[in-house]
Amino acid sequence: MRHRTLGSLRVSAIGLGAMPLSIEGRPDERRALATVHAALDAGVTLLDTADSYHLPGAEPGHNELLVARALAAYGGDTADVLVATKGGRGRPSDGGWTVHGDPRHLKSAAEASLRRLGGEAIGLYQLHKPDPAVPFEESVGALRDLLDEGKIRLAGVSNTDVDQIRAAHRILGDRLVSVQNRYSPAVRDSEAELRLCAELGLAFLPWSPLGGISRSSLDGPSRQEDTRLGAFHDVARTHAVSPQRVALAWLLARSPAVIPIPGASRPRTVRDSAGAADLVLSARELERLSSAAVPVGGGARAVSRTAVEPAPGPPPPRPRPARRAVGG
Repeated sequence: MRHRTLGSLRVSAIGLGAMPLSIEGRPDERRALATVHAALDAGVTLLDTADSYHLPGAEPGHNELLVARALAAYGGDTADVLVATKGGRGRPSDGGWTVHGDPRHLKSAAEASLRRLGGEAIGLYQLHKPDPAVPFEESVGALRDLLDEGKIRLAGVSNTDVDQIRAAHRILGDRLVSVQNRYSPAVRDSEAELRLCAELGLAFLPWSPLGGISRSSLDGPSRQEDTRLGAFHDVARTHAVSPQRVALAWLLARSPAVIPIPGASRPRTVRDSAGAADLVLSARELERLSSAAVPVGGGARAVSRTAVEPAPGPPPPRPRPARRAVGG
């Protein structure tokens, strides 16, 4: 497994997005634990979770507890594993997503996440999404306070634009280490944010990185979800690998800042994703894939081989105790 830099840490070039292990359609506990263990066996050292990754209306933290159990039950060394979690979102019983960026809520949520994950401090804590009813600087200020109190070691932001990333960097300095935005062959609206991350030395963690690519043949009959992305399937056939592996290798080639966090719900899928770190694509192949990928602003609803959070939608009404939004 190749590695990349996240702050002062060295992590695997491919991470694991653990969300599919806890939301609708999730596998049973045995397969979920086996999936995390397969990722660790493959050299994955970045596990991404969130307190809101659970069934609608259920208690927060299902995914965090699952990740903690998987690490505790793993027979190998986990000293270098970085668990990244997020706070500031919720999943009410209607199946939607809420956003809650109040500093008091974020601090309380982080403390609850720390209890679930265990240890002295959370490795990487991320603001899940800016709350339009709360000044962004106040939400980021909660991350600063958590850092100062030693409850989190590193901080990140998610679903943010260029101005918000710059604001977070001004407040947190080099303790801001990552940005997690939606980015894939089908959705490239965060090109400017990716460039800024490279400029500032921040890791860029694409969520739903397989948007627009078909189900892997490892998971059943392959079908092309977006006809504009046929080049990914052609290149996959050339290398005798899945189009998902090609998509992840293409993402890695976009910038040294990129660390994809594809989701998985079975061991063979996570092993396939991890293999992207060692897939070498030629300059001609990369140029062809970049030309085939949906242009910036071209839009496309993310479609991947695993469950993904719904695409961002309009801002919620204000004010409400638990503000309505969509996943991401």
